[in-house]
Amino acid sequence: MVARTLEQKLAILSDAAKYDASCASSGGQRRDSRDGNGIGSTTGSGICHAYTPDGRCISLLKILMTNFCIYDCAYCVNRVSSNVERARFTPEEVIHLTLEFYRRNYIEGLFLSSGIIRSPDDTMADMVRIARELRQVHRFRGYVHLKTIPDADPKLIEEAGLYADRLSINVELPTDASVRDYAPEKNPDQIRKAMADVRVLKEAAKDKTHTGKRARKFAPAGQSTQMIVGADGANDATILTSSTRLYSSYKLKRVYYSAFSPIPDASAVLPLVKPPLIREHRLYQADWLMRFYGFDVTEIVANRTDGNLDLEIDPKLAWALANRHIFPVDVNRADRETLLRVPGFGTKTVGRILVTRRHRTLRYDDLRRMGANLKNARPFIHALDWSPRTLTDTADLRARFAPPPEQLSLF
Repeated sequence: MVARTLEQKLAILSDAAKYDASCASSGGQRRDSRDGNGIGSTTGSGICHAYTPDGRCISLLKILMTNFCIYDCAYCVNRVSSNVERARFTPEEVIHLTLEFYRRNYIEGLFLSSGIIRSPDDTMADMVRIARELRQVHRFRGYVHLKTIPDADPKLIEEAGLYADRLSINVELPTDASVRDYAPEKNPDQIRKAMADVRVLKEAAKDKTHTGKRARKFAPAGQSTQMIVGADGANDATILTSSTRLYSSYKLKRVYYSAFSPIPDASAVLPLVKPPLIREHRLYQADWLMRFYGFDVTEIVANRTDGNLDLEIDPKLAWALANRHIFPVDVNRADRETLLRVPGFGTKTVGRILVTRRHRTLRYDDLRRMGANLKNARPFIHALDWSPRTLTDTADLRARFAPPPEQLSLF
């Protein structure tokens, strides 16, 4: 293997980690000021942004320990048959990078994933060693997110949870059949078992021991998973139904959706056309509606026959346009569940409406001050001094929200 400098390894393994979803946007514009124009960059090696359980946005060193892999998953750029530039960090190098980046105030934590080298147990043991030495030897108090390996010994995953703030185990694809077709070395039942073990360990850590003391904290920020979108042909209804089951079964903090990036030499089994990143964004919006707004999958996709989300407008607005008979609603009388279904009203806005209207009747400008997106909401609401009149039922209402057609260049 070619000897590489630490900087070269960082460039390769931070780039390889971009396919692992954390809390960072995979659709951000690439910008760099190293050409002398402007200040700052969105492409610094290994730096991504994530959100802690208390809502703070932090910077993480996001890297793979190695992009060598003994598996041959058809959708993965780092699979064993892929002709990509390979590199591997030693545990000591990952620890060194994390501490040095932290001391320079570049990062506040570590997001660590890895390809499988030698065996799942060997790889997971190295990742646990990194987290353990950071915590115990170097007293590292920053955020640590480990992307764990479901095929590894459960004792290793259990130990990982003692040092990491969050654990994640990838379900890979929306259905078991797709996993068997495109990732034959991976076992959906084993993935689910590992996720169930993490949930049990997390819940057990909340109980007191026989001495009356609480057990050691286990992955206090919970567990998450990642699902690849667009590699297997599953529609959005299937994807969201799978996510609903995952949230319910394993008490996940998040399901991350990652738009499939086609790999040229995988064309025999997978498409070469990359699904639009807007689809990934719409899935996140739909996921949010199910978790916090009381929607279910059938409602969200009911207005399309193919089971997919509308890419031109957000899912909540699409639902409202398909259910105009419910609108407009009176902001001074409607219950919480109805208000949550108004386009442009978030949970905080609805909370403010419910509190304020106990004391006085709400006007249009009151809603603006509460943070409502009135551009979206105005056709769907009544207030003391506002009525949409016939706007709610106009034939061109959708056109007011959908993006205008764009003339594409032929050259």
